[in-house]
Amino acid sequence: MDTTGILDEALQRLHTSGPERLGRLTNHAPMAVEALVVHGQARSVHRWLDRYARKLEEFPPGVAPITSADWRSALGDPRRAADWIGWFDHALAERPWREVLALWWPRLLPGLYGGSTHPVIRVGHAVRTLLAGDSTEPRLAELAHGLGYWAARHRPVSGVAGLPGADSAASALDAVTPIALRDGGFPDRLARVTGLPVWADTVTDPDEAHRRLAELVRAATHRYATHGHGEETMLVHAATAPNAVLRTLPALPRSLWVPSLGAAWTASAAVTAMYAPDGPVAYTPSGTFTPEEVFELALAHGDEHVIKLTDTAIDTGDEAALAAALRSIELSEPPR
Repeated sequence: MDTTGILDEALQRLHTSGPERLGRLTNHAPMAVEALVVHGQARSVHRWLDRYARKLEEFPPGVAPITSADWRSALGDPRRAADWIGWFDHALAERPWREVLALWWPRLLPGLYGGSTHPVIRVGHAVRTLLAGDSTEPRLAELAHGLGYWAARHRPVSGVAGLPGADSAASALDAVTPIALRDGGFPDRLARVTGLPVWADTVTDPDEAHRRLAELVRAATHRYATHGHGEETMLVHAATAPNAVLRTLPALPRSLWVPSLGAAWTASAAVTAMYAPDGPVAYTPSGTFTPEEVFELALAHGDEHVIKLTDTAIDTGDEAALAAALRSIELSEPPR
């Protein structure tokens, strides 16, 4: 739990900015600064934000307030981001945050793939903070921003055929067939994903869903070390998106854990299909590092995706995961 007040200061500073810039690129700062604080780097938050500030845009104007009568028609409309954030601000002022999350999670879950999965990742960071400490006003506002961004970028996937899979998450990811045409942005590539291996589709027990989701996060994180060269930035999300779902499970009713597993698998497998390289490349780190040392290296590098993958790797907690974080540092261009 952060007792310095720096996270709240940073979130207040960031909530004057919008969830995106240039109409399509995500504002990663709230997620990155939360990870910095969690890993004992609160003293570096404002310095990191000062460098990131050029990527921020002003909070967008609203169109019209969301109402209980028309919210379905506003779902997935990125022009309504401010309206959706206002809706969730109001909802969280009226009801406990867990109740709001439990109500909206199943509504938003089918559209997890919008915004290149960044909205659910932002929600996962916000929920981790709320579970760890006080529900301060900036932390509740951060959950409102995350949920609002998710609602505005809500995008379901359909027409994806189930292909032969495998028992383990690692083998199922290996069975993913890359899309034939690998150009364009995330929405273009996502539309070309027509089939994914079936994995963990017979799970009905919430505890088993939790275990399998942790397995998926571990497998996707490990895989980055040997496959991250396919696209060093976008392949991060094959691990960080399911990890965001995993972080959120303790705040959700157990009845939502199984469908959460299914959505997380589809997201991880789809990202793999969209950005996987033609084959793996063996990778061995140049030395042995502690989690604290790896996170310090990620912070020194400075890229937001490197920081977030390292955060997920430390959650996973084994040597292979830390190797993936080190690989991301090597592959990714440092911010200028």
